Amino acid sequence: MYRRITKRISLLIAVSLCILVVFPGVAQSAPPVSIRVKELNIVLLHGMGGNSCALQLLSDFLNKNLPVFADLYEEANPGVTLELNTMLRCYPGYVDIETWSNNIVESIDEHFPDKENLILVGHSMGGKTALYAVAEDIGGIADRVAAVVTINSPIKKLAEYYTPGGSPVLEYCQTVVLGADEGVCSSVLYIDSSGAGEWVSKEKHWLAFISAERAPLSPQFDRTGVDVWPRDMDDGVIPLSAQYADSADVVYYGEHGHSDFSEQDEVASLLADRILRYILGESLECAVFARSGNFEHRADWLLGTDQWDDVLGEAIASIGSIQHTNESWTEWQEWEDIVGECIPDSKRSRTQVMQLSLPVLTRITELRWLNPDDLFDCRLYVKTRAAPRNTVRASWAIYSRALLPQGVERSHYEIRMTGGTPLATVIDAAWISEDPRDIRLRLWSEAQSPFRWLTAEWRTYYRESRNTQILDEIPARITWR
Repeated sequence: MYRRITKRISLLIAVSLCILVVFPGVAQSAPPVSIRVKELNIVLLHGMGGNSCALQLLSDFLNKNLPVFADLYEEANPGVTLELNTMLRCYPGYVDIETWSNNIVESIDEHFPDKENLILVGHSMGGKTALYAVAEDIGGIADRVAAVVTINSPIKKLAEYYTPGGSPVLEYCQTVVLGADEGVCSSVLYIDSSGAGEWVSKEKHWLAFISAERAPLSPQFDRTGVDVWPRDMDDGVIPLSAQYADSADVVYYGEHGHSDFSEQDEVASLLADRILRYILGESLECAVFARSGNFEHRADWLLGTDQWDDVLGEAIASIGSIQHTNESWTEWQEWEDIVGECIPDSKRSRTQVMQLSLPVLTRITELRWLNPDDLFDCRLYVKTRAAPRNTVRASWAIYSRALLPQGVERSHYEIRMTGGTPLATVIDAAWISEDPRDIRLRLWSEAQSPFRWLTAEWRTYYRESRNTQILDEIPARITWR
């Protein structure tokens, strides 16, 4: 009896040991591990008359570029995993902004019902509608949105911009869409989204991508041979100055057309990279206003074409006048003057001297830089003379380059004709030098004689590194593995 009991106990021990060897997890299973997941929920929105294909390339590059950023973020934040979810749908593309907003919100409710902290990325009218939907809290969407990204969107109302021949802008828009307009033309022409953008910038985040041609009448993006906005720099569809408001974080991404990112890998990859940088809090170079001004030209009465070559954006280093009187009754008299000074740490650019007295009896006989080889010396040598009993008078101005501070580089420029007659325009524009700190512009303009004229304004911008905290503001979802 005792021996049988002992054998049974031994058999049970042996079986238990075999089970432990073969199935160790039965004896001791590993405890579940919690993982914090941060979701990047991106909703891609096409523009007027568009479809989801227009944003497919951008969506592909968002997915392709994310792993690089995710590895860096997860390394700096142990225990956190990034997850990208994208929603790309089609919407009726010719409806008014209110209807369009409702369509977007209904689509999000249906296809992204459990997603929060949305990032709305809208191209053209899609971006304008996204700002409107969030600022107006259409369908309660505002609480679910973390940021809005607009790409070449008509933020300002386009009715304020000049169309070819000055034709009625509403009729012009309706002609362009070939009778398909269901309210979108009125929305894009008469609704200014600057206020909506300001609210989104204050309560959420707003990133605006902008691009344009190099000069108002450049043929760069005139695919039909017609410049849609002949007095403005534009991307072929939207004027540059209409693509943003001052409250946005603005990124100028180059001389690109309205929809280049939907067709060109390089442009789509660039935008995807900048969007991810913005969301993940990486440094992003934004455009900031530097300097502005106006200029005007009028053709004379002679037949032909008057042309002008202007240098703009300089700073006045010093300004003044010269006056000398010859008291003699019989002899000419000469004077030598050294005038002017530089802005500290700034190189001179040019000088402008005008003789104000009679040219026959008075004259400027010599004019030169005091030290021609030293660009930091703005002093000017002026030699004048006057006939007996005459006074020589002249005004002078010295301009400096006024370079941006060390480490700061220029971003882009904007030129817009504010008035004028037909056959008067800005032909071309360019930075005056290759120095990235030099924000002087060179403009070429012309007007047909007689008596045609133009007025224009210019603005220059520099780059400023900015960081947002969008991802830090997105709460993590806890999962167990």
